[in-house]
Order: sequence, then structure tokens, then C-alpha cells
Amino acid sequence: MSGLVRPSFRILRVALAHRLDLLLPKLELPKLTRVILGVLDLLLPKPTSPDGARLKQFCLELGPVYIKIGQLLSTRRDLLPSEIADELATLQDKVPPIENFSIEQKVNEVLGNSWSDHFSSLDAEPLASASIAQVHAATLKNGQEVVVKVVRPSIGERIEADMAHIIRLAEIIDDRVLFAQRFHLPQLMRDHRDILIGELDMQAEARNQIQLRQNFAESDLLYVPRVYSALCQKDMIVMERVYGTPINQVDKLAKLGVDFEVLANKGVQTFFTQVFEQNFFHADMHPGNILIDTSEPKNPRYIALDCAIIGQLPEHDQRYLALSLVAFFKRDYAQVAKLFLESGWIPRSTDLHEFERVIADVCDPIFAKPLSEISFAEFVVELFRTAGQFNMEMQPQLALLQKTLLYVEGLGRQLYPQLDLWDTAQPFLQKWVAERLNPIVSLLEWVQ
Repeated sequence: MSGLVRPSFRILRVALAHRLDLLLPKLELPKLTRVILGVLDLLLPKPTSPDGARLKQFCLELGPVYIKIGQLLSTRRDLLPSEIADELATLQDKVPPIENFSIEQKVNEVLGNSWSDHFSSLDAEPLASASIAQVHAATLKNGQEVVVKVVRPSIGERIEADMAHIIRLAEIIDDRVLFAQRFHLPQLMRDHRDILIGELDMQAEARNQIQLRQNFAESDLLYVPRVYSALCQKDMIVMERVYGTPINQVDKLAKLGVDFEVLANKGVQTFFTQVFEQNFFHADMHPGNILIDTSEPKNPRYIALDCAIIGQLPEHDQRYLALSLVAFFKRDYAQVAKLFLESGWIPRSTDLHEFERVIADVCDPIFAKPLSEISFAEFVVELFRTAGQFNMEMQPQLALLQKTLLYVEGLGRQLYPQLDLWDTAQPFLQKWVAERLNPIVSLLEWVQ
């Protein structure tokens, strides 16, 4: 416990500086805690900025690991109010470059010989600098433009230390604060630690990128830069340098004559192709990781960067998710309740009739509106939020899926507000269910 004191005091000091005490549900806290918070409220200055902005500044002040946690929490709209989630979603990993760093020396160390044996040029100044890694432009001996991405020194040790402390705090909170138990904080933080540690392995990222590139090799939906495997090591990846317009530069895309309707619909197609046909989806599709190839403005193509976080659904979850969504399209809430129980997403002790009633109460007002006015992503969030009342356990793969869906629809509607994701989703899912779960089709596939 003594090892918790100093870092915990720092977190508490920064939290109080940004008045995060005001975000706590005081009625659900022990009486003594409420008294202490009441005294603090009298002593501390009143905040002048919204809740989400203060929480965002808290993450920024505490550094990279906390910024990543803020990004993670921004995807949990089943847990957080929209205002806070929206603010946290703006967190970016823009941090100062590595101090006293020589990319030439780093490449020499990683490859075991001189960088000039492999590159004709290697820029000293970084193209981009994030919390986990830093990127430098370079040119191979054959003239190919590439980027060299290297992991920050000692970042692994810092992540392990910070996350060990955060997980321990989450366990204490989960054990002593009743209302916090529905958030499953310890498991949420363990999952986040695993994702962060996974981002340190550049060879794993290279494998992900190679697989995603192969999956879309013959497609005009998505372009994935080539990886130069012979130059990749655990803490360095070398890939083709690509040029495109950042997806959030909407005005520039408009000036280039990009067809936003085509682009938005391609984004939806790309998502469902990755999730249901390939079962291998890029799970970090925030605007900083997406460029647009505008060489054919009327038929634009996405460019995917940073393949460190990849999601996959077990066949079990993939099947039940598809069947559940199809049941929702048919307004068959009894079938939805049955599927959630069979999948193991809600406990066996759940009262199915009550679950069906609550689902209907949530969904009927939503479906009363035209489908084009309904956010598919927010619907899925609301579904998981409702299921959470029945002790649904949010598995990491479903959380990644939810996060990716929020990104995809959010970006799609920013580009083309009339986007009807339902219109694309329904036939896609019905076709998938018919092909994959139809016993006759399955038997033919098995015979072949």
C-alpha cells in the first residue's frame, strides 16, 4: 500500500485542481466521503469550464498513459454522458519529440549496422511524435520514400509502472465503492494495459499491417501502406510513405472535388467487410489515422495508418452479434433477449420477459423515427447500456467493436450528413446470416 501513496497523492492533487470531485455521484458515496467532499467544495475555487474539458485537462497533465485512458473512456458512451465522451474524443497523442534523440543512432542500434547501408536519407526531425512512438521520413537505397517509426525509450517501463498503480487503484475502488462496480474498472484497466503493451511491439504491428494490406489487395475501398519486413524489429517498423488528405480536412476535400456520398458509404462498407467477412478490423480509426486518396475524386479511397490495434471477434460473438442486429431490424425483441441469454452476454438468471420489456421501452421510441435519422452507433451504445442494467459483461472485443463503429459513423456523417448506415447494414447482415448460418449453405461449404 505504501507504494501507492506518492502517485496517488499526485493524481488526487491534479484531480482536485480540475475539480473532478464534482463529477462523483455523491448520493452513492459513503457518508464520511460526502462530508469530506462537502468541505472541499467550500474551500476549492468553483470551476469555470465544463466537466468534459476539465477531465480532458486532467488526462493531459498526467501524461501519455492517462491520455490513452481518456481516449479509451471516450469510446464508452454506455458509461459516460455524451458531453464528457465528446470532449475526451478530442484527445490527441501530440507530445514533444524525444529529447536528446538521434534517429541515426537508434537505427544503427536496431539493425546492428550503419543506417546508410539501408537508407540514402534519414531525416533528423520527426514527422510526428506521439506518446508511444515517433516517426521520421527516410528514403531507401532504391529511391522508395518510407517512414521509420521507433518506440520511445523506456516507455514500456513507464506504462507498466503507471498501469500497475492504476489497476491497483481500480481494484480498491471496485472493492469499496458500490456504484463503481458496474463499470468493471479493474478489468477495463487490465485490458487497456494489454492494448498499450501491444502497441510497443512494432513487429506485431507490421504483421497486422501486412494482413490488412492483403485483405484489401484487390479492393478500391482501402489502401494499406507496404511494410518492409526485413527492416522491422520489435521497436522499429519501416513502411511505405503515403500521401493523402487527412479525413478531418473537409474543406480541402471539398475543394478537391471529392464525392462525399461515395466516401461515406465506402467507409461503412469497409467497416462491415472487416468485421463480418474478414473478421480482422482496424480498431483505432480516429481521424489522425485516416488519409484520403483523392487521385480519383469521384471514387476516393481510404488510406489506413497505424495498425497497432486490431480487433477480432470469436465466431461465437460474431454470430450472435449478427443475429441480434437482424432481430432488431425485425423489431423481434423476444428473439433479441433470447440471443443475449444464449450468447452468455447476460447471466442465466436474467428474467427474459423483463429484459425484453426494457429493450422494447428503449428501442420503440428510437425506431419511431425514420431510419436515416437514427444513429446506428448510438443505438448499439444504448443497447449495451441497457444490457448493462442486467449485468452484461462488456468483453474487450465488443468494446473495440463499439469504439470502431462510433468512429466510422461519426466520420461518415461528418462527411455526408445524410448517411444512412442502417441502409447499408441491414442487407449486409442479412446476406451474411443467410450465407454463414443457413444449414444448406454451410453443408455445401463443408462438402467442398
